[in-house]
Amino acid sequence: MSPEAPATADVPGPMLLAPLWPRFGAIVYESVLLFGITFLASWIFVTTIGDATIGPMRFVFRGYLFAVIGVYFVFCWRRTGQTLAMKTWGLRLRGPDGRAISLPASIARYTLAVVSATCAGAGFLWAFVDRDRQFLHDRLLGTRIVRAPI
Repeated sequence: MSPEAPATADVPGPMLLAPLWPRFGAIVYESVLLFGITFLASWIFVTTIGDATIGPMRFVFRGYLFAVIGVYFVFCWRRTGQTLAMKTWGLRLRGPDGRAISLPASIARYTLAVVSATCAGAGFLWAFVDRDRQFLHDRLLGTRIVRAPI
């Protein structure tokens, strides 16, 4: 392979959309992984900064956790198009052209997914009425979760 050839994660492949059940399975598994990530991040914050339950520090703490979780997702999506949960369930995130998504698109997807989750999961439940079974944030950004070899 020549040095100019794109990485495997950037090579477009078949755009076979993943079914809903593995995507929701990955979400459940992701929540277990995020528990560990937020536990460690919270411990670091509390041991270095102090109490984060009162006053303006609770908003700083929430912003900090939002950023830590965002770094996890954006890093994984940019690096391979997969988080650990997505890899376990055989899923990969792709842009409209079949390639890995850009940094701004990764940040936008994370932000929209958080909004979807905080609105009683409405953006995720959107997949049940969408013609292609896409989550709302994927529909808005043109991203797709496709099947990937495990």
